[in-house]
Amino acid sequence: MAEHDSKPGSMGAPGAPGGFDPRAIERPDPVLMNYYVIVSVLTGPGFPIVLLASWFRYRTLRYRFDEEGVWMSWGMFFKREVNLAYRRIQDIHLTRNLIQRWMGLATVSVQTASGSAAAEASIEGILQAEQLRDFLYAKMRGAKGLDGAAHGMEDPARSAGPPDEALVLLREIRDALRARKDAPGATDGEGGRA
Repeated sequence: MAEHDSKPGSMGAPGAPGGFDPRAIERPDPVLMNYYVIVSVLTGPGFPIVLLASWFRYRTLRYRFDEEGVWMSWGMFFKREVNLAYRRIQDIHLTRNLIQRWMGLATVSVQTASGSAAAEASIEGILQAEQLRDFLYAKMRGAKGLDGAAHGMEDPARSAGPPDEALVLLREIRDALRARKDAPGATDGEGGRA
């Protein structure tokens, strides 16, 4: 087995840009459990409870990054699954506290337009968090560009869906103002020549 296959959170594949292939990530890196132990110790008297809950989360945490989106699941007694299509992703945040920086970890928070201020998914235990964030941004932009092309848009990079009525109206006003300004004898609005 190649070295990049030996650590769950740091998978890479030959031919992937920079040797990083998120499609190979299925589990968090074992460093995440070390982080959970340190955080549990810092809770003081709640140590056993926090450690047990963290251990269950670590043992059941699963990821999948495919062509459609991001899938993650966790939980022993109350199993939770999150499946996010790339086109639904609105924003991606990368956060690190002091201990995470020391251990080389980060949390990649993925937000959608669900109306909630909290992240829809928090991806933990990935050593190449910056590369994962960049991958998600590229997939997010690519998915939105494809949606615009599917609706017959001329420029899929400018819009991800059918034209908004307000946007169409604003463009018409802009074009009318440009035409008026470029017309012979046009003034600047204060009685002077443009």
